[in-house]
Amino acid sequence: MIVGLTGGIGSGKSAAAELFAAQGIELVDTDLLAREVVEAGSPALLAIATHFGDDLLDSAGNLDRARLRALVFADPKKKVWLEALLHPLIRALMMSRLAACTGPYCLLVSPLLLETDQAEAVDRVLVIDVSKETQLARTLQRDGSSLETIEAIIEAQIARPDRLARADDIISNESDLASLADAVLAQHKQYCVMSKAAQMSKPNE
Repeated sequence: MIVGLTGGIGSGKSAAAELFAAQGIELVDTDLLAREVVEAGSPALLAIATHFGDDLLDSAGNLDRARLRALVFADPKKKVWLEALLHPLIRALMMSRLAACTGPYCLLVSPLLLETDQAEAVDRVLVIDVSKETQLARTLQRDGSSLETIEAIIEAQIARPDRLARADDIISNESDLASLADAVLAQHKQYCVMSKAAQMSKPNE
């Protein structure tokens, strides 16, 4: 069973994912895959530097992700070009990693699960949910991006009501880490039961 874990920026997806991992669940994180496909010297990074300019690379030849993010969220055409380049590469790597997963279920962690065709790869959608106010406060505190950039990212993501409408399961993360841990543990136990039931219902091969 593959569970897609998603949520808006600043919702606590990473914290929730780490708590699932602590239960022994394998993670396939598209943010990490996105970094992998643009590693120094990769064809994708070369294409980005050629298209947008070498000033997006640091002295070691790595991508300046904060500068790129500000650039593409200020210009929709640049964002479309970048997504057309990266999304197929990320999806191919994602499907390979998901196929290699073992255990009762696997977690696909993706901020763009519902904005892309990645949702087609999962059996259930788990949303980590917070208010927009919480998103802004946490993200401003966390990564130093401008308020304008963060708001542009929120607007580019699926609207909160639509995200919740597509969720099979929802965990509210408005409280503290201990509360999130309790909610994740309860959800983990449910998924283990679901996975076992699904396996038992399969015909013998």
